[in-house]
Amino acid sequence: MHTDTEVSATPASSQAPQAKTSSTTVTATTPGQLRVIKRNGTVVPYDPGKIAVAMTKAFLAVEGGTAAASSRVHETVESLTEQISATFKRRMPSGGTVHIEDIQDQVELTLMRSGEHKIARDYVLYRESRAQLRKQSVQEVQVDAEYASVNVVMPDGHTQPLDIARVRTIVEEACAGLSDVLPKAILDEAMRNLYDGVTLDDVNTSLVITARTLVEKEPNYSFATARLLLDKLRAEALSFMGVAESATQAEMHNLYAQALPAYIHKGVELQLLAPNLLDYDLEKLGAALDAERDLKFTYLGLQTLYDRYFIHSEEGVRFELPQVFFMRVAMGLAHEEANREERAIEFYRLLSSFDYMSSTPTLFNAGTLRPQLSSCYLTTVPDDLHGIYGAVQDNAMLSKWAGGLGNDWTPVRSLGAYIKGTNGKSQGVVPFLKVANDTAVAVNQGGKRKGAVCAYLETWHLDIEEFLDLRKNTGDDRRRTHDMNTANWVPDLFMKRVFDDKEWTLFSPNDVPELHDLYGLAFQQKYEEYEQKTRTGEMKLFKRVKALDLWRKMLGMLFETGHPWITFKDACNLRSPQQHAGVVHSSNLCTEITLNTKANDEIAVCNLGSVNLAQHVENGQLDHAKLEKTVRTAVRMLDNVIDINYYSVEAARTSNMRHRPVGLGLMGFQDALYKMGYAYSSGDAVEFADRSMEAISYFAIDASSELAAERGRYSSFEGSLWSKGVMPIDSVDLLEQHRGSDYIKVDRSQTLDWESLRSKVKTQGMRNSNVMAIAPTATIANITGVSQSIEPTYQNLYVKSNLSGEFTVVNPYLVHELKDAGLWDSVMVNDLKYYEGSVQKIDRIPAELKDRYATAFEVEPRWIVEAASRRQKWIDQAQSLNLYIAGANGKKLDITYRMAWFSGLKTTYYLRALAATSTEKSTIENSSLNAVSAKSDAPATVAAPEAAPVPKACSLDDPDCEACQ
Repeated sequence: MHTDTEVSATPASSQAPQAKTSSTTVTATTPGQLRVIKRNGTVVPYDPGKIAVAMTKAFLAVEGGTAAASSRVHETVESLTEQISATFKRRMPSGGTVHIEDIQDQVELTLMRSGEHKIARDYVLYRESRAQLRKQSVQEVQVDAEYASVNVVMPDGHTQPLDIARVRTIVEEACAGLSDVLPKAILDEAMRNLYDGVTLDDVNTSLVITARTLVEKEPNYSFATARLLLDKLRAEALSFMGVAESATQAEMHNLYAQALPAYIHKGVELQLLAPNLLDYDLEKLGAALDAERDLKFTYLGLQTLYDRYFIHSEEGVRFELPQVFFMRVAMGLAHEEANREERAIEFYRLLSSFDYMSSTPTLFNAGTLRPQLSSCYLTTVPDDLHGIYGAVQDNAMLSKWAGGLGNDWTPVRSLGAYIKGTNGKSQGVVPFLKVANDTAVAVNQGGKRKGAVCAYLETWHLDIEEFLDLRKNTGDDRRRTHDMNTANWVPDLFMKRVFDDKEWTLFSPNDVPELHDLYGLAFQQKYEEYEQKTRTGEMKLFKRVKALDLWRKMLGMLFETGHPWITFKDACNLRSPQQHAGVVHSSNLCTEITLNTKANDEIAVCNLGSVNLAQHVENGQLDHAKLEKTVRTAVRMLDNVIDINYYSVEAARTSNMRHRPVGLGLMGFQDALYKMGYAYSSGDAVEFADRSMEAISYFAIDASSELAAERGRYSSFEGSLWSKGVMPIDSVDLLEQHRGSDYIKVDRSQTLDWESLRSKVKTQGMRNSNVMAIAPTATIANITGVSQSIEPTYQNLYVKSNLSGEFTVVNPYLVHELKDAGLWDSVMVNDLKYYEGSVQKIDRIPAELKDRYATAFEVEPRWIVEAASRRQKWIDQAQSLNLYIAGANGKKLDITYRMAWFSGLKTTYYLRALAATSTEKSTIENSSLNAVSAKSDAPATVAAPEAAPVPKACSLDDPDCEACQ
């Protein structure tokens, strides 16, 4: 084969020398050095001297060889060669490989930019003539071969020719059934970048990388990329288990049945899986695995599973395949069922269909030796040294097994409070919060993700002002908690004082012990009694502030640092079904759990999972029959978690067994709106939020009542609101009675037969004290390929970052609508990049599409709050509610959070705020996915990027914030 692949630029007007032949070997290079892939696959060191020689020949051929010309040519070629080399070093500062064609393209471009048009013209003509000669030569030697032969290094070290036919099969399988996805586009680019001596693993990497770069032009390439990744997964898992060396997707229809038993035996042998999984009829379960469901994954979803969920050997070999993974989780949840095979298959089908997904701890640990399946743990920290450090130890043990933590620190006395035992004064709650913060960092959930904890403090605590400063980057670092979330636990009385611009008094909890356990009118009465004692001189340690000033500081810190979140004590307690059994002293890490806690006695536990709402919209309508079926199975799975769960702390077992709470939530709300044709900022979307949550609530309560008939009521049922026939929708009245009708406005409309359900629950009971909670679902939404939780679309084109890397995310609904309208092209892609995923300033896009595809910061907060209010009336716990505010300022924050309280919300989560200004975009045409905008998890003023080819999302799925996904 001829190899004129050095940068030979002899123009057409000169006589080109005969090209030399070379062997197809990889030349050794030093680390960090640039290398060149020649056309025959040979890899050689980058040599700028060859570029200089080639360009010199080109100049001399055109300008002649006079002394004057030679002097100019030498200086010009030297300068141009330096420019070309600098370009590649800038692109690849750590070294790498570049194709010969890319070098020749850069030579041509540099000649044009420098004004050497005549030289460039002859250079182009010469390149074309050489390309024709090569094409003719290849056709003579190998008429039917589309791609040059490449030798690959196999896993055992030997070298053999790449099986091009198999590569074609893998790529064509990956693209099958996907519109506007071309196998040849992937193959051509991937094969072009292969070279002799490449490893077999890198062949797959080349295919995956090539496909993923096409996602921004066509979202379906995300599915193709996932299927190409599956080839690597199959080879890794099947060979490790001794089932097969590799397999195509078509071959998996038969191999999955063999893979499941091999996987279970290998997992038990390696002491990674529970031996009781061997009790199942593995042949029956293996036959139920559906290989077609592997094709449902997007690249982000599958890569996330591979990196963080699939079980692996000590050496890091992932030997769990997607359908085996779902069956392992199903088996772990069904083992105590009487008809365990049938239930396991039922659970598997629900999970693998993406109609419902269990939370991350359940996916991590189901079927393992330590099945810690619960998501959230809530604790109350007592006001004594032994109890405080006992609570810190509990945090460590619970975090070790992937639980997210919410700590109620209100009982701990304030700075300056008297300590009788030592006759001294307290340092307050802050130094202990620092210890809790460092514990969360030290215990990182088995290396799978960072430990995550949120501290709660009531607004009347004397240390509240210092608590607000915990996340600041200035001040005494010993009194800062940079890694821990914080939240205000706000009584209604404080909000009334804010509305009425009155004073607010701060106390040390050891002086006012009743306030911690009181809420509603009882709290107000006792609080005012204590305030009177400060006026008579009976109480010495207190501080009086203007409620409005403290409120403004709360909002200011929320804007500046993202913390503390604002949550409402009275709404959580007055609407709790378990008022007779205790007090809700805090929410959890993600503000959706509202369960009772007792210091040294009960650690509240919640077990989460989410319905994929988008999967239940058919032909623009919510499919109630399918939703009921999904919810019924999901509630059963969640109830099973309670009995199977591994409890590292006994107080958690006590609480969970006594009350049996679960939290069924939802995700894909925005996707469902797209399928129904509704804009998020619309009355239709608010109404859909209401009706869809009503249906989930109705079916979930009914399912729990049916389980009570089958398995028995939870032990603390008597005396609960359930036992009195009070549904979540009815408890809104209780909140209004205590707060006053002037301070609440909640829509009370309903459409289902709640009266018969009230009667059924009173008579038959409930299996679970709580049944609903909407978690953030950041990670499991990634797995299922839908929008997370109840969030509006962040951007229509952006880069998502998480522990698995960076992923281009394109809104497929928008792309397909633009294609139908004939508007999707490279210019539209460029416009979306320039406008950071927004369609509002793109004139070609119709107004109707601009409304439907408004992004999170383009949705007015009132729509988010109103939709949340409609959901909250149906939920016995709460919802993780992020608030997006564009052009944020103090007034907007004040209005939004007052509105949240006034609308009956129990909690809010992150504030995501953008400043009113935006910087000019200076670079558009740039293919790098890494040179993107600054990430902002501290949701204050966010600077726009200097150059943003694809805007990067605020990291809503930051590992710190997903312990209850």
